[in-house]
Amino acid sequence: MNFSQLLNSIDELLYEIMSWLVFYPVTLWRIVTRPLSTMKYADDELTQDEDEQYTDTLSPPLLLLISLLIAHVVELALVGDSSLVGSGRGIAALVDDDTSLLILRLVTFALFPIVFATRLLMRQRRRLTRDSLRMPFYSQCYATAPFALLMSLAATLHGYRGDWAEPVAAGCALVGLLWYIVLQTRWFAATLGIGAGRALGQALFALLVSCVLLILVAAIVVGPTLRSA
Repeated sequence: MNFSQLLNSIDELLYEIMSWLVFYPVTLWRIVTRPLSTMKYADDELTQDEDEQYTDTLSPPLLLLISLLIAHVVELALVGDSSLVGSGRGIAALVDDDTSLLILRLVTFALFPIVFATRLLMRQRRRLTRDSLRMPFYSQCYATAPFALLMSLAATLHGYRGDWAEPVAAGCALVGLLWYIVLQTRWFAATLGIGAGRALGQALFALLVSCVLLILVAAIVVGPTLRSA
């Protein structure tokens, strides 16, 4: 790569990162105020040519990543480095810096979109393939981003020493969970054409499976650290 190509790469990278400052709040606001239509938008964008996808928003996986990055920055500011970083015990030894910790959290929260997307295809009796799973997974990444942001902030505030932190943490967790359940209920009802009661059952089942997988991941990663402490 010559110097001119390097400058062009830096130019594109800088513009891409700075554009996040505009399109992250825009995309997040659309999800919060118009969640179902934004999830439908995520589906529709995948039918466009790759260069024309998500031109006025952030892509769903990127939005989820930035949401977790924001929560991580807040964690560093309030409580410092996570105890997982540099623990050197068990699987947690792989988490040796902030980047690997962020990737671990991204994969962990991505369990929710993949479980909900898989559940939808199963209920629709559609063949489970990489192509059929992509569309509901992307729309679910949009739904999961605000949920992941609120739950991550709640976890950070839970570890912060302050009289105000615990009530705010509980509020964030409660709002995030209720918003997520209501949205998923509406999503299952709209996509499967079923009533609210059955849709709620589907949402709670998928949420339960996601939480079980989350606990298993935590046990694998954090468990050896706790036993060695």
